[in-house]
Amino acid sequence: MKKLRAVLFLVLYATTLSACRGQEHYQANADRLAVLLNWHAGSVVAEIGAGEGQMTLVAAKDVGPTGRVYTTELDEKKLAHLKELAATNPDLTALQASQDTTNLPAECCDSIFLRRVYHHFTQPEKLDASLLQALKPGGMLAVIDFPPRTGLPAVEGVPKNRGGHGIPQKILIDELTAAGFEVEGIPTDWPDDDYCVVFRKPAAK
Repeated sequence: MKKLRAVLFLVLYATTLSACRGQEHYQANADRLAVLLNWHAGSVVAEIGAGEGQMTLVAAKDVGPTGRVYTTELDEKKLAHLKELAATNPDLTALQASQDTTNLPAECCDSIFLRRVYHHFTQPEKLDASLLQALKPGGMLAVIDFPPRTGLPAVEGVPKNRGGHGIPQKILIDELTAAGFEVEGIPTDWPDDDYCVVFRKPAAK
């Protein structure tokens, strides 16, 4: 019995430690994005492909009750979880995403971010246009992704130029600049061998 209790304790400890480290990881990413994208009280931010909403919640704290965070997801179970979060956080709005549109209102956002999502786009031209449309003039887009990695299965339906599971940084930049974005900056030393590229929607003339 004592051995069983010890094993259960170790399993619980390991699970808790893993969860804490995971949250620290999301927090570190969000802290850098907050600076790069100038999140502040009253900002309107969107996360595309938000998963369980860990970074969405960090963004919501930064923009405060006078701001708004749109959080989108394609997966129905994850979307249901995001809607539960939105039900208890009045500054959150959960939206169903699709393969060809963000479903965000036109010119609603000061900034948008995606983490390890872009390489799953099967119709990048349409989604890039939708991202551009959703940003206010002068608004910023941060895309966190990774180069093609060995040992991971290829993503079904994506353009063949991806070269595996992931996307080369140059191809990502080429696609988004072709959509009308301008490169604002490429931060160095992003965690986990990921990269981040920050784009800006041209200001209205």
